Amino acid sequence: MTKETVEMFFQTITPYAIRIAGKLVIAVIVLAVGFKLAKLLVKLLSKSKALSKMDPSVSSFLNSFLSIAVKAIVIITVAGILGIPMTSFITILGSMAVAIGLSLQGSLSNIAGGLIILIFKPFVIGNYISVDGVEGSVTEIGLYYTHLTTVDNQKIVIPNAVASNNTLVNVTHQTTRRVDLSVTTSYDTDVDTVKDILLGIADAHSKVLKTPSEPMARLAEHGDSALVFTFRCWCKSEDYWDVRFDLLESIKVAFDKRGISIPYPQLDVHLDK
Repeated sequence: MTKETVEMFFQTITPYAIRIAGKLVIAVIVLAVGFKLAKLLVKLLSKSKALSKMDPSVSSFLNSFLSIAVKAIVIITVAGILGIPMTSFITILGSMAVAIGLSLQGSLSNIAGGLIILIFKPFVIGNYISVDGVEGSVTEIGLYYTHLTTVDNQKIVIPNAVASNNTLVNVTHQTTRRVDLSVTTSYDTDVDTVKDILLGIADAHSKVLKTPSEPMARLAEHGDSALVFTFRCWCKSEDYWDVRFDLLESIKVAFDKRGISIPYPQLDVHLDK
Protein backbone atom coordinates (compact mmCIF):
# COMPACT_ATOMS: atom_id res chain seq x y z
CA MET A 1 0.00 0.00 0.00
CA THR A 2 1.51 3.32 -1.10
CA LYS A 3 1.75 6.48 0.95
CA GLU A 4 -0.69 8.24 -1.36
CA THR A 5 -3.29 5.49 -0.86
CA VAL A 6 -3.04 5.72 2.93
CA GLU A 7 -3.39 9.49 2.83
CA MET A 8 -6.40 9.23 0.54
CA PHE A 9 -7.99 6.68 2.89
CA PHE A 10 -7.59 8.89 5.94
CA GLN A 11 -8.79 11.95 4.00
CA THR A 12 -11.92 10.01 3.07
CA ILE A 13 -12.63 8.41 6.45
CA THR A 14 -11.81 11.40 8.67
CA PRO A 15 -15.02 13.42 7.98
CA TYR A 16 -17.16 10.33 8.66
CA ALA A 17 -15.22 9.54 11.84
CA ILE A 18 -15.63 13.12 13.07
CA ARG A 19 -19.38 13.04 12.39
CA ILE A 20 -19.79 9.66 14.10
CA ALA A 21 -17.65 10.75 17.07
CA GLY A 22 -19.69 13.93 17.37
CA LYS A 23 -22.95 12.00 17.30
CA LEU A 24 -21.59 9.53 19.82
CA VAL A 25 -20.54 12.29 22.22
CA ILE A 26 -23.92 14.01 21.87
CA ALA A 27 -25.71 10.66 22.37
CA VAL A 28 -23.76 9.94 25.57
CA ILE A 29 -24.49 13.44 26.89
CA VAL A 30 -28.20 13.14 26.04
CA LEU A 31 -28.34 9.69 27.67
CA ALA A 32 -26.68 10.88 30.89
CA VAL A 33 -28.65 14.14 31.10
CA GLY A 34 -31.86 12.40 30.04
CA PHE A 35 -31.62 9.80 32.81
CA LYS A 36 -30.90 12.55 35.34
CA LEU A 37 -33.86 14.59 34.12
CA ALA A 38 -36.04 11.46 34.14
CA LYS A 39 -35.16 10.85 37.77
CA LEU A 40 -35.87 14.50 38.61
CA LEU A 41 -39.15 14.48 36.69
CA VAL A 42 -40.41 11.38 38.45
CA LYS A 43 -39.41 12.91 41.79
CA LEU A 44 -41.30 16.14 41.00
CA LEU A 45 -44.36 14.24 39.79
CA SER A 46 -44.39 12.13 42.94
CA LYS A 47 -44.64 15.34 44.97
CA SER A 48 -47.33 16.90 42.77
CA LYS A 49 -50.80 17.58 44.10
CA ALA A 50 -52.39 15.21 41.60
CA LEU A 51 -50.39 12.20 42.80
CA SER A 52 -50.51 13.23 46.44
CA LYS A 53 -54.31 13.02 46.33
CA MET A 54 -54.19 9.48 44.93
CA ASP A 55 -54.16 6.30 46.93
CA PRO A 56 -50.56 5.65 48.12
CA SER A 57 -50.53 2.26 46.39
CA VAL A 58 -51.55 3.84 43.05
CA SER A 59 -48.98 6.66 43.29
CA SER A 60 -46.22 4.16 44.14
CA PHE A 61 -47.07 2.03 41.11
CA LEU A 62 -47.29 5.09 38.81
CA ASN A 63 -43.89 6.33 39.96
CA SER A 64 -42.30 3.02 38.95
CA PHE A 65 -44.12 3.00 35.61
CA LEU A 66 -43.26 6.63 34.81
CA SER A 67 -39.59 6.04 35.57
CA ILE A 68 -39.41 3.18 33.06
CA ALA A 69 -41.47 5.06 30.43
CA VAL A 70 -39.36 8.22 30.57
CA LYS A 71 -36.10 6.26 30.35
CA ALA A 72 -37.48 4.40 27.32
CA ILE A 73 -38.17 7.76 25.61
CA VAL A 74 -34.59 8.86 26.32
CA ILE A 75 -33.19 5.68 24.77
CA ILE A 76 -35.33 6.14 21.63
CA THR A 77 -34.09 9.76 21.36
CA VAL A 78 -30.48 8.60 21.61
CA ALA A 79 -31.10 6.06 18.87
CA GLY A 80 -32.40 8.86 16.63
CA ILE A 81 -29.29 10.96 17.31
CA LEU A 82 -27.07 8.05 16.30
CA GLY A 83 -28.93 7.88 13.01
CA ILE A 84 -30.67 4.59 13.55
CA PRO A 85 -33.86 4.56 11.41
CA MET A 86 -36.92 4.57 13.63
CA THR A 87 -38.65 1.83 11.66
CA SER A 88 -35.65 -0.44 12.04
CA PHE A 89 -35.26 0.55 15.67
CA ILE A 90 -38.92 -0.16 16.43
CA THR A 91 -38.60 -3.52 14.67
CA ILE A 92 -35.56 -4.35 16.77
CA LEU A 93 -37.38 -3.23 19.92
CA GLY A 94 -40.36 -5.40 18.97
CA SER A 95 -38.17 -8.44 18.49
CA MET A 96 -36.38 -7.73 21.76
CA ALA A 97 -39.71 -7.29 23.52
CA VAL A 98 -40.87 -10.71 22.32
CA ALA A 99 -37.62 -12.36 23.36
CA ILE A 100 -37.57 -10.59 26.72
CA GLY A 101 -41.26 -11.35 27.23
CA LEU A 102 -40.65 -15.06 26.75
CA SER A 103 -37.70 -15.06 29.14
CA LEU A 104 -39.34 -12.81 31.71
CA GLN A 105 -42.83 -14.25 31.88
CA GLY A 106 -42.71 -14.13 35.67
CA SER A 107 -41.83 -10.44 35.70
CA LEU A 108 -44.60 -9.61 33.23
CA SER A 109 -47.09 -11.54 35.33
CA ASN A 110 -45.94 -9.47 38.32
CA ILE A 111 -46.70 -6.27 36.40
CA ALA A 112 -50.12 -7.63 35.45
CA GLY A 113 -50.66 -8.63 39.07
CA GLY A 114 -49.77 -5.10 40.18
CA LEU A 115 -52.35 -3.65 37.79
CA ILE A 116 -54.99 -6.07 39.11
CA ILE A 117 -54.18 -5.03 42.68
CA LEU A 118 -54.48 -1.33 41.80
CA ILE A 119 -57.74 -1.74 39.86
CA PHE A 120 -59.63 -4.11 42.16
CA LYS A 121 -57.93 -3.03 45.44
CA PRO A 122 -57.99 -6.28 47.44
CA PHE A 123 -55.69 -4.34 49.78
CA VAL A 124 -54.04 -0.93 50.03
CA ILE A 125 -51.00 0.45 51.81
CA GLY A 126 -51.53 0.21 55.57
CA ASN A 127 -53.70 -2.95 55.47
CA TYR A 128 -52.59 -6.04 57.39
CA ILE A 129 -52.82 -9.03 55.05
CA SER A 130 -52.09 -12.74 55.02
CA VAL A 131 -51.16 -14.42 51.73
CA ASP A 132 -49.21 -17.50 50.67
CA GLY A 133 -48.24 -18.37 54.24
CA VAL A 134 -46.88 -14.94 55.22
CA GLU A 135 -48.53 -11.90 56.79
CA GLY A 136 -47.78 -8.31 57.66
CA SER A 137 -48.68 -4.66 57.08
CA VAL A 138 -48.49 -3.43 53.47
CA THR A 139 -45.85 -0.69 53.18
CA GLU A 140 -45.40 -0.48 49.41
CA ILE A 141 -47.03 -1.75 46.19
CA GLY A 142 -44.43 -1.53 43.44
CA LEU A 143 -44.29 -2.43 39.77
CA TYR A 144 -43.16 -5.98 40.51
CA TYR A 145 -43.42 -6.58 44.24
CA THR A 146 -45.57 -5.84 47.28
CA HIS A 147 -43.65 -5.08 50.47
CA LEU A 148 -44.86 -6.13 53.93
CA THR A 149 -43.59 -5.43 57.43
CA THR A 150 -44.27 -8.11 60.04
CA VAL A 151 -45.27 -7.45 63.65
CA ASP A 152 -41.68 -8.18 64.72
CA ASN A 153 -40.37 -5.66 62.13
CA GLN A 154 -39.17 -8.04 59.42
CA LYS A 155 -39.50 -7.06 55.77
CA ILE A 156 -41.25 -9.48 53.39
CA VAL A 157 -41.27 -9.01 49.61
CA ILE A 158 -44.09 -10.77 47.73
CA PRO A 159 -44.29 -10.94 43.90
CA ASN A 160 -47.44 -9.19 42.73
CA ALA A 161 -48.44 -12.31 40.78
CA VAL A 162 -48.51 -14.27 44.05
CA ALA A 163 -50.50 -11.57 45.84
CA SER A 164 -53.09 -11.37 43.04
CA ASN A 165 -53.43 -15.09 42.22
CA ASN A 166 -53.58 -16.64 45.70
CA THR A 167 -56.24 -16.63 48.39
CA LEU A 168 -55.66 -13.49 50.44
CA VAL A 169 -56.97 -12.46 53.84
CA ASN A 170 -57.23 -8.72 54.47
CA VAL A 171 -57.36 -8.62 58.26
CA THR A 172 -57.84 -4.87 58.69
CA HIS A 173 -60.09 -4.13 55.73
CA GLN A 174 -63.12 -3.89 58.03
CA THR A 175 -63.13 -1.42 60.91
CA THR A 176 -64.35 -4.04 63.42
CA ARG A 177 -63.51 -7.69 64.18
CA ARG A 178 -65.17 -10.38 66.24
CA VAL A 179 -63.23 -12.10 68.99
CA ASP A 180 -64.17 -15.80 69.19
CA LEU A 181 -63.11 -17.82 72.26
CA SER A 182 -63.80 -21.38 73.32
CA VAL A 183 -64.00 -21.71 77.11
CA THR A 184 -64.08 -25.09 78.87
CA THR A 185 -65.33 -25.90 82.37
CA SER A 186 -65.93 -29.08 84.33
CA TYR A 187 -69.28 -30.88 84.01
CA ASP A 188 -70.34 -30.00 87.55
CA THR A 189 -70.24 -26.24 86.78
CA ASP A 190 -73.52 -24.32 86.62
CA VAL A 191 -74.12 -23.19 83.03
CA ASP A 192 -75.84 -19.90 83.91
CA THR A 193 -73.03 -18.97 86.29
CA VAL A 194 -70.41 -19.36 83.57
CA LYS A 195 -72.48 -17.34 81.10
CA ASP A 196 -72.93 -14.53 83.64
CA ILE A 197 -69.20 -14.43 84.37
CA LEU A 198 -68.25 -14.27 80.68
CA LEU A 199 -70.78 -11.56 79.84
CA GLY A 200 -69.72 -9.59 82.90
CA ILE A 201 -66.09 -9.70 81.75
CA ALA A 202 -67.12 -8.42 78.32
CA ASP A 203 -69.24 -5.62 79.78
CA ALA A 204 -66.36 -4.50 82.00
CA HIS A 205 -63.86 -4.20 79.15
CA SER A 206 -63.71 -0.67 77.72
CA LYS A 207 -62.71 -1.81 74.22
CA VAL A 208 -65.53 -4.34 73.74
CA LEU A 209 -68.23 -2.91 71.46
CA LYS A 210 -72.00 -3.31 71.68
CA THR A 211 -72.34 -3.18 67.88
CA PRO A 212 -72.78 -4.83 65.45
CA SER A 213 -74.05 -7.19 68.17
CA GLU A 214 -73.95 -7.60 71.95
CA PRO A 215 -71.39 -9.98 73.53
CA MET A 216 -72.60 -13.58 73.48
CA ALA A 217 -71.85 -16.58 75.71
CA ARG A 218 -73.56 -19.93 75.08
CA LEU A 219 -72.98 -23.59 75.84
CA ALA A 220 -71.75 -24.94 72.49
CA GLU A 221 -70.69 -28.53 73.09
CA HIS A 222 -70.61 -31.44 75.52
CA GLY A 223 -66.93 -32.32 75.20
CA ASP A 224 -65.26 -35.58 76.16
CA SER A 225 -64.13 -34.21 79.51
CA ALA A 226 -65.58 -30.68 79.71
CA LEU A 227 -68.41 -28.33 78.86
CA VAL A 228 -67.39 -26.11 75.93
CA PHE A 229 -68.73 -22.54 75.84
CA THR A 230 -68.57 -20.19 72.88
CA PHE A 231 -67.74 -16.63 73.91
CA ARG A 232 -67.99 -13.88 71.27
CA CYS A 233 -67.69 -10.11 71.28
CA TRP A 234 -66.81 -7.30 68.88
CA CYS A 235 -64.02 -4.73 68.97
CA LYS A 236 -62.17 -2.35 66.67
CA SER A 237 -59.76 -4.11 64.33
CA GLU A 238 -56.74 -2.39 65.83
CA ASP A 239 -57.79 -3.51 69.33
CA TYR A 240 -58.26 -7.21 68.44
CA TRP A 241 -55.19 -8.70 70.12
CA ASP A 242 -55.41 -6.48 73.21
CA VAL A 243 -59.05 -7.51 73.74
CA ARG A 244 -58.34 -11.20 73.11
CA PHE A 245 -55.43 -11.37 75.56
CA ASP A 246 -57.30 -9.34 78.19
CA LEU A 247 -60.36 -11.59 78.01
CA LEU A 248 -58.32 -14.77 78.37
CA GLU A 249 -56.55 -13.41 81.44
CA SER A 250 -59.79 -12.11 82.98
CA ILE A 251 -61.54 -15.47 82.46
CA LYS A 252 -58.80 -17.34 84.32
CA VAL A 253 -58.82 -14.86 87.21
CA ALA A 254 -62.64 -14.87 87.48
CA PHE A 255 -62.88 -18.69 87.36
CA ASP A 256 -60.24 -19.03 90.06
CA LYS A 257 -62.16 -16.64 92.33
CA ARG A 258 -65.40 -18.59 91.84
CA GLY A 259 -63.76 -21.98 92.20
CA ILE A 260 -64.54 -23.00 88.61
CA SER A 261 -62.00 -25.44 87.21
CA ILE A 262 -60.78 -25.51 83.62
CA PRO A 263 -60.31 -29.24 83.04
CA TYR A 264 -57.61 -30.87 80.99
CA PRO A 265 -58.21 -33.97 78.85
CA GLN A 266 -58.54 -37.14 80.93
CA LEU A 267 -58.61 -40.81 80.01
CA ASP A 268 -60.09 -43.51 82.25
CA VAL A 269 -58.51 -46.93 81.81
CA HIS A 270 -60.40 -50.00 83.12
CA LEU A 271 -58.52 -53.29 83.58
CA ASP A 272 -60.45 -56.54 83.54
CA LYS A 273 -59.02 -59.39 85.64
